[in-house]
This record gives sequence, structure tokens and C-alpha cells, in this order.
Amino acid sequence: MLHHIELYVSNLARSRAFYDILLPRLGYTLYQEWVQGFSMKKAEQYIVFVQTPDDFQKAGYHRCRTGLNHLAFHGGSREQVDQLRQDLLTRGTKLLYDDRYPYAGGENHYALYCEDPDGVKIEVVVK
Repeated sequence: MLHHIELYVSNLARSRAFYDILLPRLGYTLYQEWVQGFSMKKAEQYIVFVQTPDDFQKAGYHRCRTGLNHLAFHGGSREQVDQLRQDLLTRGTKLLYDDRYPYAGGENHYALYCEDPDGVKIEVVVK
């Protein structure tokens, strides 16, 4: 079982604003908070977000490079995912494959795809 994931982010405040909308709707609550980071927890698993040190900002991130491609979350009901999509659109979040929403992953795969502020692909799937 996964214990936790730690992500370094380019702008902690911007990432916090994004994940404060996304993760509570998926059952996560604030777990830890400090000057350079925060974490959110659901059951025994948690996700940690840490401000990238200035010395490492230049390299940037892209999901198609070696490393993390995306995070996928269970999204509850179709209605909840539809509402999340609307709320993300309202705040200007980049949606991926939106021309094929909600079946971009196939006719039996109801999902929302977007990018977090650093370009990490986020998938929210309905069982």
C-alpha cells in the first residue's frame, strides 16, 4: 500500500490554491503545514507539497520526461466530477482532452483530465 507521495512545486501558493479545490472534494484533509510546504491526507495515505528551492527551479518539469507522468484519483460520482470540471474551468485550470470529456480514456472510462499549476497531469476517475 502506498504510504505517501512528495511533490516539489514551483510556486507553493499557486499549488496550494489548486489542490485546496481538488483534494477536499476527493476526501483529503489538511494534514501538515509549514512555511515551505503542506500535506493533505486521506485514510493512511498523504500527499506532500514542498516549495522547490530556487537553485532547482530552472530545470522545470514536463510529464513526458522520465519520472512522474500523472496522478489519478477516484472521483466519487459523475455529478461530482462534472461539478469539479466546472469549478476548474471557472478558475482557468488547463483541462486536457476536454473535446472528448468525459470519455477521453475510452467509452467505459468516465474521467476528468487537467494539469496542476506545474503541468502535472491529474486524472479524476469515476468507478
